Amino acid sequence: MKTTPVYPFTAIVGQEKMKLALILNIINPGLSGILIRGEKGTAKSTAVRALAEILPEIEVFEDDDFQLDPAEETDMYLEIARSLGQPAENEPELPRTMKRKVRVVELPVGATEDRVVGTLDLEHALKKGEKRVEPGLLAAAHRGILYVDEVNLLDDHVVDVLLDSAAMGVNSIEREGVSFSHPARFTLVGTMNPEEGELRPQLLDRFGLCVNIEGIHSADERVAVMERRGAFDEDPEGFVHQWQAESRDLAERIQKASRLYPRVTVEKPMLYEIAQYCLDVGVDGHRGDIIILKAAKTLAAYEGRTEVSSGDIRTAAELALPHRVRRQPLMDIADNVAAIREKALQTG
Repeated sequence: MKTTPVYPFTAIVGQEKMKLALILNIINPGLSGILIRGEKGTAKSTAVRALAEILPEIEVFEDDDFQLDPAEETDMYLEIARSLGQPAENEPELPRTMKRKVRVVELPVGATEDRVVGTLDLEHALKKGEKRVEPGLLAAAHRGILYVDEVNLLDDHVVDVLLDSAAMGVNSIEREGVSFSHPARFTLVGTMNPEEGELRPQLLDRFGLCVNIEGIHSADERVAVMERRGAFDEDPEGFVHQWQAESRDLAERIQKASRLYPRVTVEKPMLYEIAQYCLDVGVDGHRGDIIILKAAKTLAAYEGRTEVSSGDIRTAAELALPHRVRRQPLMDIADNVAAIREKALQTG
């Protein structure tokens, strides 16, 4: 079956901060996701689907609802098979494996907790003494991207569940004393239009990075948007081929950064710089410091370096602190954290 071409990530005009935040979360899922705030028509969903398209294919077991990695999660596959009723005397057999693209799993606004987490058939468990699980969206999103449009319109409890799983990498289904757990490591991308209402501060803080985006104000760039979109609509395959080299280069750069990240070091003076940045702009708690540290290390790896610089910290702070800066009632989420810090230093 022929697949519909996806607009190339590298062909998206502008929105550099959003694209960088998405790339950093792909390199390091430990950044706990990204919240993209902005009006409609600013390439949010296009960027997410396009980035997934250029990522390397992943290997999975055939017909596996939990998207487990045959190279690293074989024991988990067998454990789940036993947990779901495989007779003890029959060791579960490993199915064949296959390769497929990284998935973008979209969560609808009206999704219930059962749809997100999954459900246990309690009646079957009581009658047969076996667990029967209906996997939820978190199982489908394992090793992929979970895209939540209009996250601010979701029930707060559902958002809590998403953020818990994104932070811990595990999803647990519990009902009447019967429980079941499976891996759920994914890149969480939430989008929202601030005009439709904000997230509670406690939920905002749980997103690792946050970017505010708006329509492009440069006439030249707006013309480029029209020209590129028109060329894609007229000849999708040809347009994708035109950007193939840039897409391949970006994919290779992301892979190299993922391998380099564990080797990136941070000197102690840099840690003091992170701490002082958070103190200067007025950040409560310590999550902001930790996310800046992770983001700065990821930026260094993306640039091919093994040491974090002050520039990495400044860029990381611009992505990790906008939604964490202490605000007065009715005050908008920060657009320029560096400017807030500069003002605080001048008035201090």
